[in-house]
Amino acid sequence: MFGKMGDMQKMMKQVQKMQQDMAKLQEELAERTVEATGGGGAIKVVANGKNEILSIAIAPEAVDPDDVEMLQDLILTVVNEALRKAQEMVSQEMAKVTGGLKIPGMF
Repeated sequence: MFGKMGDMQKMMKQVQKMQQDMAKLQEELAERTVEATGGGGAIKVVANGKNEILSIAIAPEAVDPDDVEMLQDLILTVVNEALRKAQEMVSQEMAKVTGGLKIPGMF
């Protein structure tokens, strides 16, 4: 009986450590960035580990007043790629902490 209680306490300590590690990692990931480019480098988007877009750079030659739709599509594509890269970065780093265990709502 006491052996099972000891095992339960040990498991709870491991869970608490994992939660602390995950919280620390989330803070660190908020500071880490990923970059996506498109249009031969004409559009550059930087996102962080909180899935926030930090910057969008558009080269002047990418701006064609007669083809605004192409620029909009290009920006949308590059923004989505930056967000995908950010999510991938977060998933990879969280997997290191959780040992691959998926925890709903965490990432």
